[in-house]
Amino acid sequence: MAEAVELTARGRTVRLSSPDKVYFPERGFTKMDVALYYLAVGEGMTRALRDRPTTLERYPEGVTGESFFQKRAPKNLPDWIGTAHIAFPSGRSADEMCPEEPGAILWAANLGALVFHPWAVRKDDTDHPDELRLDLDPQPGTDFQDAVAVARELHALLDELGLRGWPKTSGGRGLHVFVPIEPEWDFTAVRRAAIATGRELERRMPGRVTTNWWKEERGERIFIDYNQNSRDRTIAAAYSLRARPHAPVSAPLTWDEVPVCDPRDFDLATMPGRYREHGDVHADMDGHRYRLDALLEIADKDERDHGLGDLPYPPDHPKMPGEPRRVQPSRARQDPDGGHRETGGTDGNGA
Repeated sequence: MAEAVELTARGRTVRLSSPDKVYFPERGFTKMDVALYYLAVGEGMTRALRDRPTTLERYPEGVTGESFFQKRAPKNLPDWIGTAHIAFPSGRSADEMCPEEPGAILWAANLGALVFHPWAVRKDDTDHPDELRLDLDPQPGTDFQDAVAVARELHALLDELGLRGWPKTSGGRGLHVFVPIEPEWDFTAVRRAAIATGRELERRMPGRVTTNWWKEERGERIFIDYNQNSRDRTIAAAYSLRARPHAPVSAPLTWDEVPVCDPRDFDLATMPGRYREHGDVHADMDGHRYRLDALLEIADKDERDHGLGDLPYPPDHPKMPGEPRRVQPSRARQDPDGGHRETGGTDGNGA
């Protein structure tokens, strides 16, 4: 095993141990390759993470080894890396790492952090999101092009409402669209706006979009995972690697690129060149803030005129006021008096 090396990011020197440890065996990418990747896109990724409590998805032995999500800041966190105090749905709380410079990303990468999952809040106000996150998740029988079709309709809807979204690949088959918002609404209200967005897309694209939480009800449609806006649900950051064999990344896109891109074109090897050529295509995102009033008006109308209320929360959340029974539909039919709870959605980390 090679000796440790030192890397410098914006004047910050970070030690990298075991640089030749293989992290992506299928491609032969090492820990050093990961570190150099995060150096190459460091400024853009710092923009995506800055001031955000961030969960680390760690793979100390690479993508074929064991992994875990680290929500609490590592005990050996240097004093130059900040933290944010966050509250979980359980009522517990913790201090979570809050990257503010590229060196912090390198430091976490040295721990085997391959994927970075920032909250939709900033450290100075962890109860009011400043992003509406729309996760377009292809279900079995659908693919990336189906997600693209929905993204284009979403783009049109946002334009009609005076909103702007910034799209990116998920690093898998899906797409994410982030809308920067004024931090005036709590998680419940932002989630309600996401549900309203999904329901409007269902009306505009019947048979192609679903907000059904239970997998058995989704069919071959694109699922709008509204619960990614719940407290403690996170989506992989722009430029973050994803822990898949071919080392894909969650790639920021322009709207013009959405219909013509192939998500497999964006990976650890190709993204640095794209970044050198185009820079951070989401660099202007922090200069915008939008209001949710129009989407919340749609939510009010859905409830008032169509009787469409809340939808199920993730299974780790406490029962919420107005939430329907958190029971898998087929089980409810078999045992109408039962209360068996099952997981319905994705892994909750932007898959």
